[in-house]
Amino acid sequence: MDDELIQEVLDARAAAMDDARADAAAKVHARGKFTARERIAMLLDRDSFVEYGVLAVPGNPQIEGAADGLVQGVGVIDGSPVAAASYDYTVQGGTQSSLNHGKFDRLVELCYDRGWPLVVFADGGGARANDLGGGSLTGGGSGLSGRWGTWDGMAALSGWVPTVSIVSGRSFAGNASIAGISDVVIATRDSAIGMGGPPLVEAALGIKMTPDELGPAELHESVGGVDLMVETEAEAIEAAGRYLRYFLGDLEQYEESPQAARIRSIVPSNRRRAYDMRKVLRAVMDHGSVMELRPVWAPQAITTLARLGGRAVGVIANQPLSAIAGAIDSDASDKLARFIQLCDAYDLPMVSFIDNPGYMVGRPAEASGIARHHAGRSSRTITAPCRSTQSSCVRPTAWARRRWATATRSGTCGSPGPRRSRARWVWRARRCSCAATKSPRPTTRPKRAASATSSPRICAARARRSTPAAATNSMM
Repeated sequence: MDDELIQEVLDARAAAMDDARADAAAKVHARGKFTARERIAMLLDRDSFVEYGVLAVPGNPQIEGAADGLVQGVGVIDGSPVAAASYDYTVQGGTQSSLNHGKFDRLVELCYDRGWPLVVFADGGGARANDLGGGSLTGGGSGLSGRWGTWDGMAALSGWVPTVSIVSGRSFAGNASIAGISDVVIATRDSAIGMGGPPLVEAALGIKMTPDELGPAELHESVGGVDLMVETEAEAIEAAGRYLRYFLGDLEQYEESPQAARIRSIVPSNRRRAYDMRKVLRAVMDHGSVMELRPVWAPQAITTLARLGGRAVGVIANQPLSAIAGAIDSDASDKLARFIQLCDAYDLPMVSFIDNPGYMVGRPAEASGIARHHAGRSSRTITAPCRSTQSSCVRPTAWARRRWATATRSGTCGSPGPRRSRARWVWRARRCSCAATKSPRPTTRPKRAASATSSPRICAARARRSTPAAATNSMM
């Protein structure tokens, strides 16, 4: 092979690295952030990253940009392969071009076929208007596109392999869509997310807004759009790795919670006294293993990943300490149902802790659509457990004190229910009924063979489901 050609390729690759772009890297560091490559290096095991598409350049000859603004490839976390993609904000604001759409689509296809989890750093401003290759958003004529476009591809991964999006800056339009389709969104407090950026909002509505006014992370956290809020980008990367480890395998070594011995003192025998259900969960689960998702949205319901005897489990619980004593309203119904689907999609056993007065009643509850949200045809707390297809996991249920309201085959108040649970434990002071006699006082795809390159848990989950994204257990 021509030595000069080889050297030209090596030089082009070197020019895309951070060392050759010191000024761009310095601007990123000045904002207290990491470069696209540094993010991926922090997420994956040391020196395990293999990059795809490093020689890509913008299709518009008037634009320059390393790797066309998207660094992506595959590495490992604790020995299991994980794909990662990071939009580069130093290249045209992390925008999406025809070519980098094609790069991303190809990575999505590999994730689907090989069972790789996918982590996306989704900062960016959406479509790059002057570099769309004739308007194509799926790779155009580049020849790099996978079998789907970006959005269909992410939808195909939903419930098929774990997907995580990290937003630590500004994420608008197409970049925000990737985050929204992901199983879990992790955001820093200084980030902003929106389906349209400030220029589009001004053009369409005539309203001038800054990114922080338009879609601050706190806003999305309050409505369930952000699953986990952290303070810094480093914390977001650490949280993404921790989240994925629940799906990559169980642990042989684990430590019992120091609070386990005093768990009986946490739940008061007086049913009219409130207590913090989170203390119960921390006492029952392995020490330091609890990772709560969406803690701010619908706080009367708790959804958390944890480990029990080293095994990863999903936990749903009522929070008696909440303003409505753990009652289930429309938001809580959606929160619980989505989490049940998440656990079912990836074969996580589920544990329920029940202590609540039932589904929320009254005119405000009816106006919010509680009848539809609690028992509708799709993604609700009654239908989600019934549609569950876990074949190898138990569903233990702990009844702490109260279990009121509608009792169905699928369960009550977000629990898997008596017929769906494989084991049940109760506190001595618990009470159960189909309806409370007195309202409690409010307190303050085609089936595919599992890939040998994916984790055992993901292999098992994919192998047992007859349809991936189109199944009822899709995270969409």
